[in-house]
Amino acid sequence: MLDTDRLDVAIIGAGVIGLSVAWKIAEKTKKSVVVIERNKTFGQEISSRNSGVIHSGIYYDAQMLKSRLCVEGNRLLYEFCQQRGITYNRCGKIVVSVDQDGDEKLDSLYQSAIKNGVSVSRMSGIKAMNLEPEIFAREALYLPNSGIVDSHELMQAIYYEANRENVIFVCDSCLNDIEYNGVYYQLKTQKEAINAETVINCAGLGSEYVAGLLDLDTKKRGYQLHTCKGEYFRINQKLSIRHLIYPVPTNNSLGIHLCIDNGGAKRLGPNAYYIDKLDYNVDDSHLDEFYLAARQYIPSLQREKLTPDFAGIRPKLQGPGEPNKDFVINEETQAGYPRWINLIGIESPGLTSCLAIGEYVKNMIE
Repeated sequence: MLDTDRLDVAIIGAGVIGLSVAWKIAEKTKKSVVVIERNKTFGQEISSRNSGVIHSGIYYDAQMLKSRLCVEGNRLLYEFCQQRGITYNRCGKIVVSVDQDGDEKLDSLYQSAIKNGVSVSRMSGIKAMNLEPEIFAREALYLPNSGIVDSHELMQAIYYEANRENVIFVCDSCLNDIEYNGVYYQLKTQKEAINAETVINCAGLGSEYVAGLLDLDTKKRGYQLHTCKGEYFRINQKLSIRHLIYPVPTNNSLGIHLCIDNGGAKRLGPNAYYIDKLDYNVDDSHLDEFYLAARQYIPSLQREKLTPDFAGIRPKLQGPGEPNKDFVINEETQAGYPRWINLIGIESPGLTSCLAIGEYVKNMIE
């Protein structure tokens, strides 16, 4: 049983965001920190079911947290990985257009990159195809600071740093109820009651549920989540492509792109569609969707070389057909709950932004 004496900070959720927030707070403020996780160990949901891409920060308005924290997180992540020997590859990303409409979208992305302070080069399709002879492009953007990281190694390293700062981890522990007495919060799980002066909701897919336990009207406050599934298909075909290859984004997705893992294996994904219940199976009937999308920029792709790989689920704040919404990182004093911080809708580029988000939240509680 955990000692129920009052702790300084309780963090709900041990994904890459919860781990980063816990480490930064414990390291910089020397407060006592506990992390409550419903799974048996850290990083079992959103954080381990993604493409592992380190984004540059070009897809959102410069004033959005998604841009600011991504750009800063990109820098911090490479530094962290370099210092600790974490497997990563700053391979760069090529965003390609395959038609006139795509050329116009590239213009918008290029301007966004400039405004966001991201290193970017505009190039002709010929130059892009000289760089990657197996792709097709009319025009392209080159982003040298995009890359890939082994998300498990990253989380293991942050978990290690948090342990060094005496962060307490309580796993396999589901939060059932919350009480606030005006001084501190009591978090009730099926195992124990944990008292903390400050609580940070980093529960990912469960973050709206946790906010609801506090009796916040999540729909009214803009915290309602929409679960969006993304699947990946492995490419079992020899391709010499060395960069991440992205199409121009669609309304609610960055598009089905070519990813490379640190072992050199290649996959396509993700697609994006909304679901009513959590399901991590890959629907192999979606194979043609992946093949037809990727064949536009990889003409030699063979349909029979694609096989289902894995799926992930994102907690989106925008529903079908709605414009993209920013991360919610909000302290709830105005709602009557001081020292409670909600992090809701932390999807892509959350992995890239994780260390910057940790710093951001640490500054909030300081």
